[in-house]
Amino acid sequence: MAQGILIVADSGSGKSTSIRNLNHEETFIINIANKALPFKGWKKKYQVISKENPKGNMTNTSSASGIIKALNHVDKNMPHIKTVVIDDWQYMAGFEYFDRSKEKGYDKFTDIATNIATVARKPKELREDLQIYFLTHAEEVDVNGVKKLKAKTVGKMIDNSLTLEGLFTIVLFGKIITDEEDNIKYVFQTNSTGFDTCKSPMDMFQEIYIPNDLQVVRDSIVEYEND
Repeated sequence: MAQGILIVADSGSGKSTSIRNLNHEETFIINIANKALPFKGWKKKYQVISKENPKGNMTNTSSASGIIKALNHVDKNMPHIKTVVIDDWQYMAGFEYFDRSKEKGYDKFTDIATNIATVARKPKELREDLQIYFLTHAEEVDVNGVKKLKAKTVGKMIDNSLTLEGLFTIVLFGKIITDEEDNIKYVFQTNSTGFDTCKSPMDMFQEIYIPNDLQVVRDSIVEYEND
């Protein structure tokens, strides 16, 4: 069983940038939005896989079936890959919602929720040495008069049928904070402040804020599991 990790943050908070220090020779990216990565040298490190380039380590797909196909390929045919990043995962549901916007009734919401759950649960079927990172946007909701941050979905109907964070043991939140010297820092929050759905196992991370670096996260998880 692979480890699934949910990374939640507003746009511009450094989610995609957190990929920068991962070992690209052991990393595969599923690029939902088919966008350029926000760090220098990414084109040399990550190239699209194809029949002409079977050794590529990135694919552009936004459908649940496409994501599942990519994960199965990595699991069975790319044993050197240890980390998979699903970047801008929220667009999987968003694109399907807009593609089916003219459909009447509630079936499309059920289908979207089912696809989200199917992809989120997929790591349980994959080899144990894989870590799967789901990078997605945050949204603020009102819970009994209290504002709370959570992973973004495409509607209350899906929220009512699916608590996305409940499918993950590790849910980190991307934050932009200012230190004592007024320096801006991009970080990951490792546990809840009471106003978000952030969580991680006890003692996995020693600090409430860590660098927004997926290699740091990966190393911490490996060390915790091998301790």
